[in-house]
Amino acid sequence: MQKIWFETVVPEAYRHMFEEVAEGISPGDRVKSDRYHRLEEAHAVMAGGLTYDAAAMDRAPRLLLIARTGVGYDKVDVRAATERNIAVVNAPDAPTVSTAEQAVTLMMTVARSIKRVENELNRMLDSGVRKNIWGEYIALEMHSKQLGLVGLGRIGGHVSGIARAIGMKVAAYDPFIADERFRELGVTKVDTLEELLGGSDFVSLHLPLNDETHKLMNAERFAQMKPGAVFINVSRGGHVDEAALTAALDREHLFGAGLDVTDPEPPEAGNPLLGRDNVVITPHVASATVVGRRRLVVHALEQVLQVLRGERPPHLLNPEVWEAVRGRWEAGS
Repeated sequence: MQKIWFETVVPEAYRHMFEEVAEGISPGDRVKSDRYHRLEEAHAVMAGGLTYDAAAMDRAPRLLLIARTGVGYDKVDVRAATERNIAVVNAPDAPTVSTAEQAVTLMMTVARSIKRVENELNRMLDSGVRKNIWGEYIALEMHSKQLGLVGLGRIGGHVSGIARAIGMKVAAYDPFIADERFRELGVTKVDTLEELLGGSDFVSLHLPLNDETHKLMNAERFAQMKPGAVFINVSRGGHVDEAALTAALDREHLFGAGLDVTDPEPPEAGNPLLGRDNVVITPHVASATVVGRRRLVVHALEQVLQVLRGERPPHLLNPEVWEAVRGRWEAGS
């Protein structure tokens, strides 16, 4: 029987989906000493947080597919997989709603100075000195303000709908999206990133991490942002030069920031972004709602089962290998 490898344990809640097609395997008790234990037996991998490089793939000569339980695939060496005729898929639709809602939640939390005012309240209660902090409370309204989206894919598009519903103006920079899509979403197309940053009261990142987008938000880009703006990142920590973001906050060029991702993850102790009243950080949990978690697994696992039945999955990241993968499947079936 074909085998599906899971990174920690075989999830009982999903066993009914695959047990007639494949056996679920995992490192089991060996997970601490060898996180890739039993990978050698795998025909398919459910890839979560581990790295899948050439060395990992070479441990698994039977491997047909690596399925990412999420959108991002920066921890999977797609080129190495392609060279070995291993298909790679992701689950681009799965985290859309949850991640978009997290982005808007971070915007609201930062704009309304929730962390700052809660900390001030706790300090007041700890000191035993009661005072009215109403006059010290500084917050922003989002209505009629411009949200600038860097990336207008699935998540960015969903964010735009929420933002417009609460009265925001939405603009976006994404040279890979057709003009018709901008019109469908009611989003203003901006031709340069510099123009978007300079004209937006809120800036939110929604793009993949690659060589072109690594450290996209650096000192130059933060300086281009509108004074008093709010910065949001729910994509990847590698998009941001955190030292440059810290400097922009220190000189009060930005009102605040909301981050679901950092570089590295989790953030190291002593990271100057931690503990700030105007920075909200969550540990890469944007997609981890009850429904979102299930959707991530189901969408990836459905594609695993398609490949193990010899069917082409819908979200191939390296479609050029499909005929070779199918040939390997037929030879082994």
